[in-house]
Amino acid sequence: MPELNVVDTQGKKAAKIDLPDGKFGVAVNGAVIHQAVVMYNANRRAGTASTKTRKDVSGGGKKPWAQKGTGRSRQGSSRSPLWKKGGIIFGPHPRDFGYTISRKAKAGALRESLNAKFVGNHLWCIDGLAVPSGKTKDFAAILRVLNLEGRTLAVLDGADEKTLRASRNIPRLTVVRALDANASDIMNNKDVLLTKEALTTLLKRIL
Repeated sequence: MPELNVVDTQGKKAAKIDLPDGKFGVAVNGAVIHQAVVMYNANRRAGTASTKTRKDVSGGGKKPWAQKGTGRSRQGSSRSPLWKKGGIIFGPHPRDFGYTISRKAKAGALRESLNAKFVGNHLWCIDGLAVPSGKTKDFAAILRVLNLEGRTLAVLDGADEKTLRASRNIPRLTVVRALDANASDIMNNKDVLLTKEALTTLLKRIL
């Protein structure tokens, strides 16, 4: 059965947690992760790009020249898409790019993303994380001790208000709740730091 070491704020092994057999330490299903990440990224798109068609641009009410007799091609409006300052053909308009996948697929993507971090030795569990001072530098010192200096996702369920305040303004650190964490959050960061309470919540979500 795969095991995840639980460390303290000094980086020393304090305990270990048994992870579900057959779910962790096995080959990663990248396809289900990709499916979920594409969906989450699509849902984040603003979809506010907008262009004007020939009916929206100002001017162009008068026919530029007579239909016949000038030797030039027929033109009905100076705001034709073929003209300078004309409308845009098939340009983008505000739209919603969002869609959803099944609940089972989301849970599978979350499970596989956690498994990917576990297999790559980038999944960390800490027995307790408290910063009584509420100072950012003290929280950053703990991350340095754990050698978490890259992009890190911290899931700090059960942390007190001072600890959460201390986690702010640290470069490349993202803090989320276990109920809100998803495959995109996990895969967008190099390391994932979990409290024991957060790990318990995440395991309930994927089983």
